[in-house]
Amino acid sequence: MRLLPALYISHGRVARRMGLGPRSRLDMLRNLLTALVRHERIQTTWARADELQFYAEKLIDYGKKGDTDEKAMRMADFWLTEKDLIHKLFKMLVPRYSLQQANYTSMYQIPNRENLDRAKMAVIEYKGNPYPPLIVKKRDSEKTLLNQLLKGYREERLRNLKITEGCAKLETQAGTAV
Repeated sequence: MRLLPALYISHGRVARRMGLGPRSRLDMLRNLLTALVRHERIQTTWARADELQFYAEKLIDYGKKGDTDEKAMRMADFWLTEKDLIHKLFKMLVPRYSLQQANYTSMYQIPNRENLDRAKMAVIEYKGNPYPPLIVKKRDSEKTLLNQLLKGYREERLRNLKITEGCAKLETQAGTAV
């Protein structure tokens, strides 16, 4: 079976088509990024959150250059529609990630939207935010299958070790008695 050559050709589409055009897409991303910086956790559709994640991380990368850097200030001024958040970006968020090189955001899938279009939904957040975690890590319980198997293996190994030690003692006693 031959694949069509059109499948291999990129037609210049590098980003998702959202909104009514490129300007609408940029405005939507700017508003989402502004909300993310303000609240540090937002809920939106999966496609929007996935697209937003790149820009949210780039904003922190530029912010690490400092508030005296001209390009960092231009990026913050462009992407944040509420200008009072520029101070929060440089004074709160950037110092939080000063030792971290990448992966400043987390994205989690949540149940689909029920009422209208069953859209796949997500929560995107900056790591280290003041909110309680969405995914609570369960403590490793003694009752899990893996831990029960490991416990049985340890007990069996201990029994075998006691048996081999007992056999070795009998052999040494028998050797000294003769």
